[in-house]
Amino acid sequence: MNGYGPTSNPDPDPSRTTGLTPGGSVPPGETPPAEASTGTGAGPHRPLKRGWARGPLVLIVVLAVAVALFFLAYAVIVAM
Repeated sequence: MNGYGPTSNPDPDPSRTTGLTPGGSVPPGETPPAEASTGTGAGPHRPLKRGWARGPLVLIVVLAVAVALFFLAYAVIVAM
């Protein structure tokens, strides 16, 4: 006894479970298909572009330089 009440088997009893054949197997059509058999794409295929666009890349570099300059200026001011 584990102190949490009576223990029971969580598995269903095959002799009382509906949808099972006498041997315990499931008849065809009783279970859903494993995955959808419909197509995956919607619309024409467009190949991916390689790399980043120039605008966002320049913005990231400028922002990184600005942050680096801020911390450099902060270090110079604190050192005084």
